[in-house]
Amino acid sequence: MLSLAACGTDDNAPGATTSAAPGTSSSSGDAGGGLSGTINAAGSSAQGNAIAEWKKNFQGANPGVSINYQGSGSGAGVQSFIQGTIAFAGSDSALKDDKGEPAQADARCKTGKAINLPMVIGPVAVVYNLPGVDNLQLSPATIGGIFNSKITKWDDAAIKKDNPDAQLPSTPIQAVHRSDESGTSDNFTKFLKATAGWPYEPAKAWPAEAKGQGAKGSDGIAQTVKGAEGSVSYVELSYAENSGLSKAKVANGSGEFVELTPESAAKTVEAAEVKGTGNDLKLSIDYATKAAGAYPIVLVTYEITCEKGLSADESKLVKAFLKYTASSEGQNALTGLGYAPLPASLLTKVQTAVEAIS
Repeated sequence: MLSLAACGTDDNAPGATTSAAPGTSSSSGDAGGGLSGTINAAGSSAQGNAIAEWKKNFQGANPGVSINYQGSGSGAGVQSFIQGTIAFAGSDSALKDDKGEPAQADARCKTGKAINLPMVIGPVAVVYNLPGVDNLQLSPATIGGIFNSKITKWDDAAIKKDNPDAQLPSTPIQAVHRSDESGTSDNFTKFLKATAGWPYEPAKAWPAEAKGQGAKGSDGIAQTVKGAEGSVSYVELSYAENSGLSKAKVANGSGEFVELTPESAAKTVEAAEVKGTGNDLKLSIDYATKAAGAYPIVLVTYEITCEKGLSADESKLVKAFLKYTASSEGQNALTGLGYAPLPASLLTKVQTAVEAIS
């Protein structure tokens, strides 16, 4: 059995055993139940729906496999990985230099380096609950004003300017943010900093000065917005779609209001620059992109693990699962879930990096 359990506790210390029948490999792992063992994994809740789909398909090809994943949040997942209680972390942002995370993660890996592996594009939707208002359009400056508690009613002049033909009510705005440390918050505030004059430093933790209401996890955001008229928030697209939430069109760097789709989000990631070295594929995204039809608020969800330094058994199991998630089959499985597959040029680099895990 391969079990990707998510508890980051001493009772679930890293450890794995594996065996594989010769000549039975497939893109979904080793067919016929050749893999066995236990791996701990945790982190990003935004990639939870992706993990669930990958789990179903991977276990279908490996009947003896059991995969569990705890969506504890990107910050908690990274810390559990650094502490050595999990074999890989899911995170909506790469290891952060300003927090010393790369060095700490390298120390955890002991004999090798920790690597950031972008695995799927998770577009971030600006979601709202405003009955009678469809096709809402929001510029970055307006979004920044809303989430910095400067724009407090839906008929504010800034929102009217973005929506000249809409009938906007005077309903008070309830801006909802993540209460836990989140890679989604990190990416959202990076977007605001780059495009909207956001006065706070981007971070996984929401700035207290911006106020607003907190909700834990992507599920918590979706549930809060769905139940509160006048509310607005940011959440990964798959959660927005699963909850049936209205999504605003967002203006990119050229002033074009763009509907969020996997295709429009992928156009932004195609231009992303790889900032990592070797098999570390940390990306730099241009949130002010002027590419035609590009939706600007995107996050790339990473799997963070050791290129070398896991136990021999763990590395075999992690490599098998990530080979599937980075395969064409694994990527295509996400297209109906509100995620966008990695562009081909980036996917090739990810596949090469996964092959180097040992």
